[in-house]
Amino acid sequence: MSKTTVKDVSTEPEPERTVEAPRKEGSSVAFALMLMITGAAGLLAAWVITIDKFKLLEAKVEGKTFVPGCSLNPVVSCGSVMESDQASVFGFPNPMLGLVAYGIVICVGVSLLTRARFPRWYWLTFNAGTLFGVSFCAWLMFQSLYRIGALCLWCSLAWVATIIMFWYVTSFNVRNGFLPAPRWLKSFFGEFTWVLPVLHIGVIGILIMTRWWDFWTS
Repeated sequence: MSKTTVKDVSTEPEPERTVEAPRKEGSSVAFALMLMITGAAGLLAAWVITIDKFKLLEAKVEGKTFVPGCSLNPVVSCGSVMESDQASVFGFPNPMLGLVAYGIVICVGVSLLTRARFPRWYWLTFNAGTLFGVSFCAWLMFQSLYRIGALCLWCSLAWVATIIMFWYVTSFNVRNGFLPAPRWLKSFFGEFTWVLPVLHIGVIGILIMTRWWDFWTS
């Protein structure tokens, strides 16, 4: 009589279930350097404006007059911008926010330079931060040109740095599929990302020229 062996499946180990880890992306050296350079430019601008702002306040307390070095004429007048209400829209000098924000950008650039890779949520959060930055800069540009009536050179440097930063971070997220976009837009960002910040900065330059055309041509 033959014996039939029954396999006890309860003693067999269950096959391991592989959970796909979230995709992480690094960047090129050029992209990392771009973040470091634009972050450094913005940080420099924020640092100089913060120092001049405190000097301006100290001079007022002492009953003296302080004129920032970038106050060159009635139009290019950093002092007029620093003394405006818009310069402290959150209850403290705006450049103090820049000291933190641009410092973070530099840290991200350094991390990418060391081949760090970040998940989708990180890149989208970073993109949202640059979107807030470029939107805030747009509001400050409007206030500077059409409400305050003066231009700050250091502020302009921060605007340019933020614009470049925003478009290239957005391009990175579109090209890597972190932001949904049609194929033609991905192809455009892949080859012509530089066009958007150039156009953006060019429009601002035209607005500045037309706003004080009589002054520039006199």
